[in-house]
Amino acid sequence: MKILTFAPLLCLPLPLLAAERDNALKLPDVLISANREVESRSATSAANTVFTRADIDRLQPSSVTDLLTRVPGVQVAPTGGRGSLPGIFIRGTKAAQSLVLVDGVRIANATSGDSGLQFLDVDQIERVEVLRGSRSAVYGSDAIGGVIQIFTRRASGPGLQPRLRLAAGSNQTFQRSLGMSGGDGQTRFNLGASLDETAGIDSTGPSFASDGDHDAYRNKSFNLSLSHTFGERFEAGVNLLDSRGRSEYDNPFGRFDPVSFESFGQKPYTDFTVSSLGTYIDAQLSDLWHSRVEIGHSENRDRKRDKLSDDGSVFNTYRGQITWQNDLALDARNNLSLGADWYQDRVYGSTDFAEDSRYNRAAFLQHRYSGESFSTELGVRRDQNQQFGGQTTWSASLTLPLNIDNDLLLSYSEGFRAPTFNDLYYPQYSNPDLDPERSRSYELQWRSQLSGSSRLETSLYRTDLRDAIIFGEGSIPRNVASARINGMEMSLTQDWGPWRSQLGLAVIDPRDRDTGHTLARRARRTLSLDLDRQFERFSVGASWQALSNSYDDEANRNRLGGYALLGLRGSWAASDALKFEAKVDNLLDKGYSRALYNYDGSDYGYREEGRTWLLSLTWTPAL
Repeated sequence: MKILTFAPLLCLPLPLLAAERDNALKLPDVLISANREVESRSATSAANTVFTRADIDRLQPSSVTDLLTRVPGVQVAPTGGRGSLPGIFIRGTKAAQSLVLVDGVRIANATSGDSGLQFLDVDQIERVEVLRGSRSAVYGSDAIGGVIQIFTRRASGPGLQPRLRLAAGSNQTFQRSLGMSGGDGQTRFNLGASLDETAGIDSTGPSFASDGDHDAYRNKSFNLSLSHTFGERFEAGVNLLDSRGRSEYDNPFGRFDPVSFESFGQKPYTDFTVSSLGTYIDAQLSDLWHSRVEIGHSENRDRKRDKLSDDGSVFNTYRGQITWQNDLALDARNNLSLGADWYQDRVYGSTDFAEDSRYNRAAFLQHRYSGESFSTELGVRRDQNQQFGGQTTWSASLTLPLNIDNDLLLSYSEGFRAPTFNDLYYPQYSNPDLDPERSRSYELQWRSQLSGSSRLETSLYRTDLRDAIIFGEGSIPRNVASARINGMEMSLTQDWGPWRSQLGLAVIDPRDRDTGHTLARRARRTLSLDLDRQFERFSVGASWQALSNSYDDEANRNRLGGYALLGLRGSWAASDALKFEAKVDNLLDKGYSRALYNYDGSDYGYREEGRTWLLSLTWTPAL
């Protein structure tokens, strides 16, 4: 049985606790998001995947969404090249049914439910944790499908560590990033900035002539983290991530003129900003009581314009939040976490909403027992939403150690999602009488350390959705749908001598229970494989990702073909301070699409990038 590796830290003085929390962000075998505290990955009940900064450097992903395609049970359905709006489906649930955090701060747009993950620069990220399965008993609304938490860059150790990265590639892609981190026993900091530009691709085929240009993308990102310890029992810190820029896109539907009843082409673009600011105070109030207060603010700003007309719109959402959590080590085997959440959403834009703000208050409690014969986890959360009143969610899990290398986990969890402001108040296309979406999930996991070089994690699960929101006649949302999602996931990590392989496999059956149709844009089978080898100062790697066919619509009339993508990568450490990297994505130049659009009465697929390449150098001089 794997006892909580970090549980004893709750009884240590805070400077060691704070240092361990920062160091934990660099470790692959710990998890923070499941219960909002550092614990061993093997001890948590949540099915999870972790990418450290070392993984990001090795895999060389072009974006956060590119990284997520490697998670079993997670599918990404973009609508064009870099910067395009992606659909992110965790265990068959839609994007708005999964919670996205940056350093503990919610970043989703309160109008659309989109989190802007396509706009976050991987150069500013230290770690990504993905939880699969509902965590509403911990986080409340939105966490039906799972939780994605992104942690910004942190210091690597004492002293100063500067870094510079320059990259150039296909489609006139240029990337620059500059950073500095460091600290001592009391103070740690990281400061970074980056600029990412590409001319992009033409994301549509048959369409208006104005859509024939390439859709450029430009992103400026800034990251700051700073923490300081006061005495032996207190620490305070701040984390900031800001990404802003411009993303061009095609509009094959055109601009409709109500006078002439004709549609005209456009050259639309979005000026975007996604930012999060979080501060915290950590306190070791006694040997058994650790308390943490987090205060956060996020902004998701979206201004759409057109180069060929005066058309435009503004959708800006702002969120403030406060979390207070207390972790009590009752004894060697029993731990209790309890706390309170508060957040408020505000909307500002060119569209008048009947309501433009709402708050949510919540209290949560979770007990964990770790024994030799079994372990348990029981949690409950009560949310009081300004519009929807009280919502209670439960979760429970039982872990049975079959032997020292094999664990069996049984779990049950509930979830809910409050409708967005667009769902409720968008003029002519909303329904203020909507109820929250609700879910119940059942899961069986088997985790096995097959050998010293091989680990297998598998899950069988079922999720039942009710009061699901669909857009019916006249594009008016209604609570009429129910869905059933059955699935299986497998993750296998295997070392073959000097070779390292990671295999992810998922099979799902996501169905609308009323019609029997497969939910739109969900492939039934997905597979990802990464293979890497290190040769002293050289490294090589390959990635293969495959998806089966899916449907673009709920009626299952428009079929999207399956596809497989192959990528190669390599690096050379010319010295301790200088490293060169190269990668080729979609090596076989496969044409594929994850979404359709309609033009002149026919359906066509949005284009994705074909074969692309990128060369980069990273300089980390010693000071």
